[in-house]
Amino acid sequence: MTSTTELLLPPSRIAPPMTAPALRWGILGPGWIAARFAEALRHHTSQRITAVASRNAQRGSAFAADWGIASVHGNYDDLVASPEVDVVYVATPHTSHFEHAKLALEAGKHVVVEKPLALDAQQARAIAELARSKNLFAMEAMWSAFLPKFDVIDQILTQGMLGEIGTVLADHGEHFDTDHRIYDPSLAGGPLLDLGTYVVYFAQKALGRPTAVTAVGQQANSQLNGQISAILTSATGAHAVLNTTILADTPNLAAVCGSSGMLTTEGVFYRPGNFTVSLRDGRSARFVDDISGYPAGLAYEAAEAARRITSDELESPCHTMVDTISTLETLDELRRLLGIDFPS
Repeated sequence: MTSTTELLLPPSRIAPPMTAPALRWGILGPGWIAARFAEALRHHTSQRITAVASRNAQRGSAFAADWGIASVHGNYDDLVASPEVDVVYVATPHTSHFEHAKLALEAGKHVVVEKPLALDAQQARAIAELARSKNLFAMEAMWSAFLPKFDVIDQILTQGMLGEIGTVLADHGEHFDTDHRIYDPSLAGGPLLDLGTYVVYFAQKALGRPTAVTAVGQQANSQLNGQISAILTSATGAHAVLNTTILADTPNLAAVCGSSGMLTTEGVFYRPGNFTVSLRDGRSARFVDDISGYPAGLAYEAAEAARRITSDELESPCHTMVDTISTLETLDELRRLLGIDFPS
């Protein structure tokens, strides 16, 4: 049956980042993502960056000069102890996230930690427990979760617009030269935590925690996994078919397919962007995003943290610690299946 009735998508409920209360941010680790985050805060929010810490004095000073940051610390202890910092953004390598999140929390600071929150679910649970015990806010900076686009997708799924979900498809692949830090085994390199986090997060948003995981891998070299293809099976028997690789560029698309219709993304699925909902009754609608990718998209995670912290909340309902831990549990299972070892 074909219907001429217009399909209306739910509006986003996400407020503009500029309207969030201003907090004072300290940045640990002035790398590539920290620069994108600083640019987002400076140009798209009312947040203030009051300090940056780097073990490389020249790098820290250059970062501070680029973004108008008043205080530069040569060690992380001094930054987390600063009375001029309300919340710490941890942007150090994956292998240091656990250590530095704990450092900030023990010093009495709220934390937003770049994804992945930690190397595994056990570390993530420890961060969550410490934050609760200190009555502090903690959140993984999974920026997709806070975007207007994903709020609309959440509502589409919650309302059952697509019917019973049977299949989720997602891939995230980028070609990296071998001198990139993603090829460094000592930094938990390979696609799993850098790229794979996104596809597993997307799958579990649609299907929930899997009851079974199967996977095959391909080595990048003798020390490093380069590609993972996985099937996650949900409690209903639905499948998420996922791929992530550092060996080639891939379309980076995603789809959620149900008994009543499907949702398909345009462009890189986890970033701001457009998507289309096509129903089997002939109706369709296209979500058109007016947000660019980096850095504007990163403003939403900072604004969400500021709103929750100001309201004395300990986590974000958009991306809870349960969500973060569940994703890491699946990544842990993929590691086990493929024999991927990270530093202890």
